Amino acid sequence: MLYQLEVENFFSIKDRQVIDLRVSGKVPDDFGHFGPLFPQSPTRAPKILAIFGANAAGKTNILAALAFTIHFFRNNRFPEEIATRKDAYLAEFNNNEGRTQPVKFALEFGAIMDATMERSEAVARGEQVPYGVCRYELELAMADDAIRAVLRESLHQRPNDRGKWQRVFERDGDNNVKGSLSFPIKGFEHLLKTLDPKGSIVANFAFFNHPGAKYWQAIANSINFAVDLHPILFDKVIIENYRQNSALLGNLNVDLQRFDVGIDYMRIEPGVDGPIAKFKHNAMDRELPWYRESNGTRAFIRLYPLIVNTLATGGIAAIDELDAALHPILMTEIFNWFRDKNKNPKNAQLWFTGHAVSSMDDLSMEEILFCEKDPQGRTSVFRARDIARRDDNLRRKYLSGIYGAVPQIG
Repeated sequence: MLYQLEVENFFSIKDRQVIDLRVSGKVPDDFGHFGPLFPQSPTRAPKILAIFGANAAGKTNILAALAFTIHFFRNNRFPEEIATRKDAYLAEFNNNEGRTQPVKFALEFGAIMDATMERSEAVARGEQVPYGVCRYELELAMADDAIRAVLRESLHQRPNDRGKWQRVFERDGDNNVKGSLSFPIKGFEHLLKTLDPKGSIVANFAFFNHPGAKYWQAIANSINFAVDLHPILFDKVIIENYRQNSALLGNLNVDLQRFDVGIDYMRIEPGVDGPIAKFKHNAMDRELPWYRESNGTRAFIRLYPLIVNTLATGGIAAIDELDAALHPILMTEIFNWFRDKNKNPKNAQLWFTGHAVSSMDDLSMEEILFCEKDPQGRTSVFRARDIARRDDNLRRKYLSGIYGAVPQIG
């Protein structure tokens, strides 16, 4: 499980912000809100993280930081249609000081120690392997809102979350790379000659089937994002995905009927410009096309594959404005999926931003992060558990302004 994110000098986040989600084993959990950082770990993290704050407070930038770090780690470069959009995916804090400073990220998470694909396959066979925590750090030199060079990149592990950090790999600004037994450099020195100074070690080495890199790329691929999507383009991808995956479409139709939204089924048929989604409603004789469905129904159908895939892989679903078009009852149902040990046996996580404070009634204070911006435009984040009491009515106190992170009117 991911339990810590650190961000510095990224969009509205000027000063280093640390989101530490660790929950002591002493905190009661009767409803499956938390999962262990790794098997047998006494320390836990929430399966759901909800980020609340005023408009333009920087909530999306938290998810964007996570999305950028993971995408860089696993894919090296962004798709052309994203990378050519100015300020679309990476920028320093917008003042003179920010533009001269590096952008920094760090992630900490539970994982297999000395990880390789072979060791991962041993886990799948039910064999015992050592676990612990890992820390990934990334520091980028910027120029005109683009990566100029990787100043530092490293991955370290700490077996059983004890003792000193051990190197998996390290790389400095001169592209000097050090590896380890689980991430060997010996025998792969030729890859250093073609190492992209603006790309990640994992993505570069995985392209040439480096065993350690392939494992870490597979782990990173279990993290799914719905941040800053283009609805029209994304809808075509979603409908094509359902066309190719009949099992996914069947499961969706079961849940649509269970939610009692009046839909008997969605089906896909070929069209001139690609597949077309049509809906049979139980009170209508004729099917309705995709664009005639409600925003809420379409929003749920867009997110459904992402959520189902995350639950299956044990990764993370990071969704911006999850509550924008979904009914609160659907929100509660999605929360329940992540807390249900049968639906979520691998302790997948849901990170989302939102404004629908009614969802706070279904969240513990360990699952809530507040985000606000000061007069200089700098975003800061703080946990509800640091300012709230266990018996607080979180929604009422938040709306009253006691916790901050609400719009200031007047």
